[in-house]
Amino acid sequence: MFYGLCNLPWWGDILVLLGLTQVTIAAVTIYLHRHSAHRALTMNPVLSHFFRMWLWLTTGMGTKAWTAIHRKHHAKCETPEDPHSPQIMGLSMVLWKGAELYRLEAVNQETMERYGQGTPDDWLENHLYKHGKLGIFIMMGIDLLLFGAPGLTIWALQMAWIPFFAAGVVNGIGHYWGYRNFECPDQARNICPLGIFIGGEELHNNHHTYPTSAKLSVKWWEFDMGWLYIRLFEILGLAKAKRRPPEPKLIPGKTQVDMETLKAIISNRFQVMARYTNEVLVPVFKQKMHGDDNGVKTLLVRETSLLDTSAKQRLAAFLAENKTIQQAYQFKERLQSLWTQTSLKESDLLEALQGWCQEAETTGIVGLKEFSAYLKSFTPAPMPA
Repeated sequence: MFYGLCNLPWWGDILVLLGLTQVTIAAVTIYLHRHSAHRALTMNPVLSHFFRMWLWLTTGMGTKAWTAIHRKHHAKCETPEDPHSPQIMGLSMVLWKGAELYRLEAVNQETMERYGQGTPDDWLENHLYKHGKLGIFIMMGIDLLLFGAPGLTIWALQMAWIPFFAAGVVNGIGHYWGYRNFECPDQARNICPLGIFIGGEELHNNHHTYPTSAKLSVKWWEFDMGWLYIRLFEILGLAKAKRRPPEPKLIPGKTQVDMETLKAIISNRFQVMARYTNEVLVPVFKQKMHGDDNGVKTLLVRETSLLDTSAKQRLAAFLAENKTIQQAYQFKERLQSLWTQTSLKESDLLEALQGWCQEAETTGIVGLKEFSAYLKSFTPAPMPA
């Protein structure tokens, strides 16, 4: 057997593989995704270029292509123009052929020009990094030199890691299966609460809810490995997060619904609607239905735009026969309209919110009365230093 400079036992080769692939995952989630595509953090040029070079060696991907394709995914999510939607193309296609879908979209010059703005356009990008296969073969040579014959296996798995886990699992399963903290207007789901194996990208519903946030975890029981790396880079002065998920600031006992209240609620609208679902809509449903679900609860909590015609008809028929649940659902839709009716003046929206709170307190539904008090307690969060 051909031995390399680092003659390791078999378990050492496995640890090396995991370490190398985790560096690649970190490069994708921190540099390509959060920094380049969404501008959620700034990075020291030395760190950003290390990630850029590492991705060239381990994936052959260029910054502009990945950034443009991902931005288009957000702009056209779950439509026929989405480069990789399992809702349109099927889960199997995206899961197993995600890398092929990426390469197909990468040659679309309209996508590159429209969505690839603000990405590196220097000599290295135009003369070296555009040769993706060269970087990949250089990495193969490095692996063989360091690890000998096992280096070929390490290299092969390195090359398969991102196409499967990032292009396949995140883009496929992340829009098909999992739990949802928030009803964002697409099918994004959190694959699991511990974002360790894919650098935090497992928290895909959180990301689609707050796409410009550098932090992907929202609940106290969720963990985002990429955010841990970013915090370490911040301590070292190599990065700085620009945005995080908004956190409601409440003043218990506050009773005045003013313009500042309205703005704070709209800024935290996804948390507001998630709480309404959990503390008003679902409890009313359980109280009236006595645990008899039949799949209707899912229709009640789901973002309306994601329901097909049949689901909407089924929901409408159910609500027509259950007046109290219908009332709670109508209050949900009215509250949500505060940020969907963009043509209304702020004064009109404020009047609508004040009317919503007054009517909620007279319905006789305890949860609605308590939720009205919760909304009144909102106040703008202090500006970051």
